[in-house]
Amino acid sequence: MTELLNDTQVAEALEHLPEWRQDGAQLSRTVEFASFPQAIQAVTRIAEIAESENHHPDMDIRWRTVVFHCSTHSMGGITANDTSLAQEIDNVVEQLRS
Repeated sequence: MTELLNDTQVAEALEHLPEWRQDGAQLSRTVEFASFPQAIQAVTRIAEIAESENHHPDMDIRWRTVVFHCSTHSMGGITANDTSLAQEIDNVVEQLRS
């Protein structure tokens, strides 16, 4: 099982995830997509990734804006699984914006 990251480790991870921020015991990113269908397409792709990894982000959809929260709920905080998932979310966002 993966271990909780300490504040220094989270800060180091965020250096490679510039769109993300630490929000208490989770990582958060807000993305505004070009349209509602594009936002739903992103959520669908990320849901497939999350399901295959059995590690699921919280996603809040408001029209074309999606807020992503990554946290390992069973551990009560941020783990390497969350930083990895955040990078995968970034990859999906980048692909859709290209």
